[in-house]
Amino acid sequence: MITGELKNKIDGLWDIFASGGLVNPLDVIEQITYLMFIHDLDDTDNLRTKEAVMLGLSHTSIFAGEVEVAGQMIDAQQLKWSVFHDFPAAQMYAVVQEKVFPFIKNLHGDKNSAYSKYMGDAIFKIPTPLVLSKVVDSLDGIYKLMSEAQAADVRGDTYEYLLSKISQSGLNGQFRTPRHIIRMMVELMEPRADEVICDPACGTSGFLVAAGEYLKENRKEEVFFNRQNKSHYMNEMFHGYDMDRTMLRIGAMNMMTHGIDNPHIEYRDSLSDRNSDRGVYSLILANPPFKGSLDAETVAGDLLKVCKTKKTELLFLALFIKMLRVGGRCACIVPDGVLFGSSTAHKAIRKELIDQNRLEAVISMPSGVFKPYAGVSTGILIFTKTGFGGTDSVWFYDMRADGFSLDDKRTPVAENDIPDIIRRFKNRGSDEEKGRGRTEKSFFVPRDEIKANDYDLSVNKYKKTEYVAEEYPPTDEILAELRGLYSALGETIEELGGLQ
Repeated sequence: MITGELKNKIDGLWDIFASGGLVNPLDVIEQITYLMFIHDLDDTDNLRTKEAVMLGLSHTSIFAGEVEVAGQMIDAQQLKWSVFHDFPAAQMYAVVQEKVFPFIKNLHGDKNSAYSKYMGDAIFKIPTPLVLSKVVDSLDGIYKLMSEAQAADVRGDTYEYLLSKISQSGLNGQFRTPRHIIRMMVELMEPRADEVICDPACGTSGFLVAAGEYLKENRKEEVFFNRQNKSHYMNEMFHGYDMDRTMLRIGAMNMMTHGIDNPHIEYRDSLSDRNSDRGVYSLILANPPFKGSLDAETVAGDLLKVCKTKKTELLFLALFIKMLRVGGRCACIVPDGVLFGSSTAHKAIRKELIDQNRLEAVISMPSGVFKPYAGVSTGILIFTKTGFGGTDSVWFYDMRADGFSLDDKRTPVAENDIPDIIRRFKNRGSDEEKGRGRTEKSFFVPRDEIKANDYDLSVNKYKKTEYVAEEYPPTDEILAELRGLYSALGETIEELGGLQ
């Protein structure tokens, strides 16, 4: 979470839009995202140019030479943030509105790409040159503070804080998953170079971006020094669906800014019968919506066969199973009710995970993880699609801390279970992990025991509390001590009385 000067700068940025008459939060976040994208294009292009020189690779800058914008050829250099941000307000406004904005709308050569589809109806809404000048100056200050910050993911936190200002976001928890939780889930799944990754409720593509960053950091040579793997990474690896075009637009820009040229980001009701993706993906990472509107008549029939319900959190679990290929893996966030709910549908989806697939892990998270936006308790389910079972035992972890206070302020604290979760999960086949007792943070529970408990997956159902016996003196000794203290007190009072 961001605090202090950076937070004040972002609040001030919103005030600039409000003073200019732009008050719809979705409009504001879109305009800010466009400008951040323009800024990042400049930075990313400079970085790629430097990397190409260092590695001896060829690279053509998108700002090289002349480009055609709105039917005329112009010097591409004036489209760079680092150039136009020094222009006088009126000139800057003209350049951004008439040249830079049309340039970014047509930046992707493939007119069928996700970027082209969702940028096609983008509108530049900043009302006046003065407002644009103030916004550009404010963003320069924000980027300066972000570069000076020591936090590992200050960019992600800054974007999260911007998104938190969307008043409607209470209905769309999927795009407010904390960045450190996303990174933990990606780290647990360890994406490979040949993955086909999907988030069926992608929001701003946070999970997809994090998976891409993981591959850059951990499998750079395997992905980027192999022509086939690099092409797969750029064009076929990442898939995301959502029903909010604004989020899709932001998500497409987010992916492109992070160097993924052609992700499959599409407008789609993932739960409907129009979603024909079955047995396609090798990895699903998701935080599907827990609540929201659902057109029961359009829900795919094969999902209702798994669990007949109108609860989206259960239907999404059924969907993940259907969308995965055999051997495919999933890490998803679910509300606690999914783990222990007693309805027929709740039991049916848990039974499907355990009896027909391989449920590997249940990580219970504290309710404060999603504050200040929501106080709901959640868990992470990790499973592999097999189609024939394979669950022998399930690894549970009772997370108590995530590196931030569990109140609305979410300030950084020393207590953090995430490194321990990652270490133990990756080491869960060891004798050390298998030998842990149920009084510890992590432990295994056999499938038969879970089945005997109506497939209950709440950690508290199996965790044991260790009681330490406390010995106290006999009652007569305590009474004698109290009498002595009372007698001493009386003598002291008498002495004080004699001093008068």
